[in-house]
Amino acid sequence: MNQAREDIDGDENTGSDEDSQEFAKLYDQSLKSFKSGSIVKGRVLQIRSGVVMLDLGYKSDGIIPVEQFTEEELAALKPGEELEVFLEAAEDSNGNLILSREKAKKMQVWDALNRAHQTGAPVKGTVVSTIKGGVTVDLGGVAAFLPGSQIDIRPVRNLNQLLGQTLEMKIVKMNSGRGNIVLSRRSILEEQQNVKKEETLAALTEGQTVSGVIKNVTEYGAFVDLGGIDGLLHITDMSWGRVGHPSELFKVGDKLDVVVLKYDREKQKVSLGLKQKSQDPWVAAAERYPPGARVRGKVVSLTDYGAFVELEHGVEGLVHVSEMSWTQKVKHPSKMVSAGAMIEAQVLSVDPVGKRISLGMKQIEPNPWQTIGERYPVGAAVEGKVKTLTDFGAFIGLEEGIDGLIHISDLSWTKHVKHPSEVLKKGQTAKAVVLSIDAQKERISLGLKQLSPDPWETFIPGRYKVGQDETVKVTKTADFGVFVELEQGFEGLIPVSELMKDAPAIKEGEEVTARVIKVDKADRKIALSIRAQVKGNDRSTLQDYMSQQQKFDTTLGALLKERR
Repeated sequence: MNQAREDIDGDENTGSDEDSQEFAKLYDQSLKSFKSGSIVKGRVLQIRSGVVMLDLGYKSDGIIPVEQFTEEELAALKPGEELEVFLEAAEDSNGNLILSREKAKKMQVWDALNRAHQTGAPVKGTVVSTIKGGVTVDLGGVAAFLPGSQIDIRPVRNLNQLLGQTLEMKIVKMNSGRGNIVLSRRSILEEQQNVKKEETLAALTEGQTVSGVIKNVTEYGAFVDLGGIDGLLHITDMSWGRVGHPSELFKVGDKLDVVVLKYDREKQKVSLGLKQKSQDPWVAAAERYPPGARVRGKVVSLTDYGAFVELEHGVEGLVHVSEMSWTQKVKHPSKMVSAGAMIEAQVLSVDPVGKRISLGMKQIEPNPWQTIGERYPVGAAVEGKVKTLTDFGAFIGLEEGIDGLIHISDLSWTKHVKHPSEVLKKGQTAKAVVLSIDAQKERISLGLKQLSPDPWETFIPGRYKVGQDETVKVTKTADFGVFVELEQGFEGLIPVSELMKDAPAIKEGEEVTARVIKVDKADRKIALSIRAQVKGNDRSTLQDYMSQQQKFDTTLGALLKERR
């Protein structure tokens, strides 16, 4: 082929001059088409010495280094196969054309990308690396930038998960001169979503059961992708039973069938329900749980006022703290039950409309207050430990959960008790007498003083009489008088008006002599008087003197008469 021009110029026997000139003209025109920087076509001649030889119809052959082909491409190359290549230079030092397969590919890719950009056609590329603000995508040998905001409709937090993935995108910006390409996958997804959305909206009706995928989970519910449009599955419509948080039932990506509860076409809002796929268990709850029936359930929640018990999925009952024990005063349900425990209870009442069932735990056992009179009859002596002391009395523990009260007025027949601690101590064992029982109000009244006879009936009337004097010991002093100790623990009061005005102040522990001036059996009081005792003694002394004087005068008169 290198001799072609010489044969044309030197051989006059090959044809007429006109034919030779015409052939030379055509050959010169063909040579002009082989310009550096253009893409040309050639046929594979052979592969040897690390190069691929191509016939491009030129006076010399073209060569391409095998390094510009992949192993798969080299294995597939056959003699006679056509390739598009880039013409680097018309001839090298050996007269061969210098070609590039890589640059031809890039130019072909750029041409295809330009057409896609102009027409809006999608392109495919592979994510090869992550960079600030997005990822780098390989578009058949051309690097492009896919911003993070254009990867998906929703933000993608972990860009590394995209590495190696092949995505379909659109070219939103392109500068061939600088080699810059900006892509968007979000625009394609939005177009697809809008198409699905229109199809979904056209077919959506209330009461319809549709399939969807959980897209997002919040505290108040879950958003379900129905196909281009999201519907809200509220937490109250997830289950007939108790749901603490939607994440207990669902996670992102879960597939489920839901019922369309409400559909606002204008606002394009859809409310969904899952529990509506089954019948409300409260519809026949009154039949399954009649009052008086014994049930077994699981404690699912504790509050200050009681425990909620799940009887079946979607049906719960409340055991109020007042219905947990016959004998104990339960301040918090945790003292009796724990969350997750299985318990037995009795149905007290049912309200299907309000979806409420009242349960009682104590009703499972006999009420000990119904037989309290048999165990502690009125008048019987009982024994127990002092559990609590209050201003008004002392509580005595008779058995587990049952206490009796000794009122402060029933601690002593004789002493004026200001506080029960003067007579009893917490923790000590004490005896008492049952005075009365109120089973309905769950109360037992006890008496300590009733263990012995009432001295006001047996002792006082015969021992203390008005007018008799007593030597007594002062136990307490007060503004209104002084208290003195009588026999058998009795107390008497000397009112301040019955003290001597000019006498020194009386002190506790001092012994005084006073006269009984009042014995009040009804009020159980004995009043004494020092003043009356002193005046009484003075009057008695005067009477004795006058009596003696009368006797003396009589004797003297008699003597005088005798002398006369």
